[in-house]
Amino acid sequence: MKKKISVLTSCILTSCILIGTTLVGCTNQGTTLKNEIKQEVNNLDFGFEVDPNTFEVSVEVDGKTEKISDPLQEREVSKLEKSKDEISWTYPKENIDVSITKENDYLDVDIKSNSKEETKFSWPKISGESYVLPIHEGKYIPSNDKYFKEYLDGQVYNVIESFSMQFFSVNKDNFAVSYIIKNKFNNEIEFDTKNNINFTFDHEFPSINKNKEYGFRIYLTDKNIVDMAKTYKNYIVEKGEFKTLEEKAKDNKNIEKLYGAPHIYFWDKSIITKEDIKWNLLKDNMSQDLEDWIKQLLKTKVEDGEESIAVFDQIKSQDYVDNYQKTQIIRALNSVMLLEEFYNADVFKNTDDVINKEVKKGIDKLSKIELINLNKKLLKSELKNATTKVDDWAKYNTVDVLDEMKSSGLENAWIGFDDIESGYVSPELVEKANKYGYLVGPYDSYHSIHKPGEEKWSTAKFEDKSLYENATVENKEGKKLEGFQGEGRKLNPILSLPSVKTRVSDIMNDGYAFNSWFIDCDATGEIYDDYSKEHTTTQEEDLKARLDRMDYIRDKEKMVIGSEGGNDFASTTISFAHGLETPAFSWVDQDMSKNKESKYYVGRYYSATGGVPEVFSKQIPVKELYKKIFIDPEYSVPLFKLVYNDSVVSSYHWLWGTFKIEDEVKNRMMKEVLYNTPPMYHIDRTEWDKHKDDIVSHNKVWTKFNKKVIKEEMTDFKYLTDNRLVQLTRFGSDVKVIANFSDSSFDYEGDTIKAGTLVIYDKNEKTVY
Repeated sequence: MKKKISVLTSCILTSCILIGTTLVGCTNQGTTLKNEIKQEVNNLDFGFEVDPNTFEVSVEVDGKTEKISDPLQEREVSKLEKSKDEISWTYPKENIDVSITKENDYLDVDIKSNSKEETKFSWPKISGESYVLPIHEGKYIPSNDKYFKEYLDGQVYNVIESFSMQFFSVNKDNFAVSYIIKNKFNNEIEFDTKNNINFTFDHEFPSINKNKEYGFRIYLTDKNIVDMAKTYKNYIVEKGEFKTLEEKAKDNKNIEKLYGAPHIYFWDKSIITKEDIKWNLLKDNMSQDLEDWIKQLLKTKVEDGEESIAVFDQIKSQDYVDNYQKTQIIRALNSVMLLEEFYNADVFKNTDDVINKEVKKGIDKLSKIELINLNKKLLKSELKNATTKVDDWAKYNTVDVLDEMKSSGLENAWIGFDDIESGYVSPELVEKANKYGYLVGPYDSYHSIHKPGEEKWSTAKFEDKSLYENATVENKEGKKLEGFQGEGRKLNPILSLPSVKTRVSDIMNDGYAFNSWFIDCDATGEIYDDYSKEHTTTQEEDLKARLDRMDYIRDKEKMVIGSEGGNDFASTTISFAHGLETPAFSWVDQDMSKNKESKYYVGRYYSATGGVPEVFSKQIPVKELYKKIFIDPEYSVPLFKLVYNDSVVSSYHWLWGTFKIEDEVKNRMMKEVLYNTPPMYHIDRTEWDKHKDDIVSHNKVWTKFNKKVIKEEMTDFKYLTDNRLVQLTRFGSDVKVIANFSDSSFDYEGDTIKAGTLVIYDKNEKTVY
């Protein structure tokens, strides 16, 4: 027979927690600043009842009772003990101990395994009228919503990867329940959508992990999204795991360059451009030896180089060179000038003393910069007056674009590249960006490693060739985990730091003026238990090693660190993140990812001109389901910003920049203000000319706004209409924004906010946008 235990308390009705006060026991890792807004969080007091046989837990507030965990399968119970505010018991067949304690304003739940075997346990089982989940930036999900029922059907979420913060909230009939996850590792959420959406929280106790406990702090609040978020923030502050941008800027003043800064991936890798060639002279100045050598390199050393080979033959019989042919020739020249093999003494016979001195050093001894500069001079020595001066090559597509960006009014910007070698192509661009006061940095990654000699991208290549066999992750079956897109393997991060130090020092010793560094994957939560006997590693150790290597780059090289994802375990290390606002999601649908004939196809990772690949520049529509799930304001909640607005700058995943979705550009620009999200652009000469008017006009509003609120706490968020398409955010005590995403006007305190517009209220100043 089931035995229900009742534990009723008589504490005060509410417990007000002040966010922003100094808390005893915080570590020096992070503290709150004096100018943070103090916010009262109305955590409700409650009594609770437990059925140990089924682990059903109910709470009661002012005579109203709700289940905070639905009953599980009935189990045998032993060692049952209870007192006024505590109950504990054991499930003997599973070697699981449970302890529940009523603290002042929360229920503390601990679940411990005493088994030496690898086991799992499921609790709680959650249902409610709606959910507020930290999926990426945040989602509001009605339990009967048809779109989320379809999308979540049968899905299992890895919590540390899928949730940007370690809590979730459920709206019940009478109040809301927030569950703060005390052990962030080895957790999954399994959704059930057969009726209304519900889910079960599962924890694995790996055999290699000595920590055999997980649990929750469970708080009750009114059905108020702000209280849910601030309850979690209080927990983070209490643990000393919150650090503001202002505090981070005390260690590196360059962090202030993020204030008012759109995030811009700069794509033109050109060494030479169409504007640098005098096409009427090219045929006569290119010797047959040079042409044959370029063709041979294209055929043997350049991926997809054959497409350009035929063009060299075509132009011989023409008295003109058409635009397609120019593009192919430029692509060919840019490709071969990246190669160590480009120098050939039998081809380049007109070298001068400067060239000869560099060749004498040894081609394999040259840095990437020195190699490209040598190859430029070699090509010029043969083509002679068929090109402009070497120092001017690619200037129109690179440095000139940067000049125009600065003169247009973009005072601050984060400039990024797509790999660790992009900056090498135009070191002048890096230098100029730094001179203009921009942040500028490479893309780096230590997540995947490819087989030595078969590396498909630069970040998967490591000097230490033993790592591929001796430092890669094994699952419990002893199988090596595949790397990104099935290429290579996953590198165990605890063995990566020597390679990190070598790579970063090599790049910086080349003289680059980088002041920022973007690390792929390390803040996504894509972490692993490594069962290899030689380097057994738990998820906790894996994550610590990722944070350690980002800390190293941040502290040793004084870099402003950003990472893909931005999940909050990294919040005291990173200053910016890409992926929380709109995540990578094209993989969920074949029409987006593989069907090149579909209008939804995102595009190839290819650019004929060496500029922005079409996967970033091609504007596409998005199917209704995915628009609802990933884009629609109706389901959007600035949950991460309610906790971390003044701590981590978060923007889109680079695959889904501001202009990517053709019929959502306006709405996304509005959300960039409403949620204080940096715009993200992919720029080359073509894309800059195409979008510069929109970029400049939008950033006149956004930059001023962002500089005003970036050091403030987001203090309020509300849906102002039942359809959730009119929303309010507040920053600090002075600034609020009302955005109307609906197709009809909305009246707010005497103002009419037209459809598709927003209003910024800053004390007595009002900006309609």
